[in-house]
Amino acid sequence: EKGCARVAIDGCSGSGKSTLGRLLGGIYGAQLFHMDDFFLPADRKTPERLARPGGNVDIERFRQEVLQPLSEGQDVSYHPFSCRTGMLSSEAIAFPKTPLMVVEGSYSLHPAGNFAYDGAIFLSVAPEVQRERIRKRNGDAMLQRFEQEWIPLEEKYFRALHIPEKADICYDSETRQLLAPSQV
Repeated sequence: EKGCARVAIDGCSGSGKSTLGRLLGGIYGAQLFHMDDFFLPADRKTPERLARPGGNVDIERFRQEVLQPLSEGQDVSYHPFSCRTGMLSSEAIAFPKTPLMVVEGSYSLHPAGNFAYDGAIFLSVAPEVQRERIRKRNGDAMLQRFEQEWIPLEEKYFRALHIPEKADICYDSETRQLLAPSQV
């Protein structure tokens, strides 16, 4: 629709979402949007908000700044959230329309985004492999934060909002096997 295909890659931390997104970008010249750019700033992290499945992502800003322009066939521009500073960057990044637009990251299939992708992929990985990938990528201190904070929030989101069932393809990135949503 409107001259481009829109694909979402959702799934577990450490399952390969960013890697797959970069691969698609390299092969097809796709624009790549990262859900990490839309984490909720600290001043909006209320207990009520964080109690909602997927409440730690600024889905409202994502919908307004990415999904709406994509649905209208327009270019996209936004100020990414920085996990290092906890704030939005002062520099906006621009994404001209390309034949393939890829949104990668946990929460990309959040139903509050109210968006119809042309394709949706859910990546999973066994907990022990996930742990080792996160340790290798982020170190031991961050692994502890993933295990105590981010992974439980993701799992709550996946279960409560039936995210694997929203995907066209469910794939285990370790075993390299297609899965039924019930196997995730």
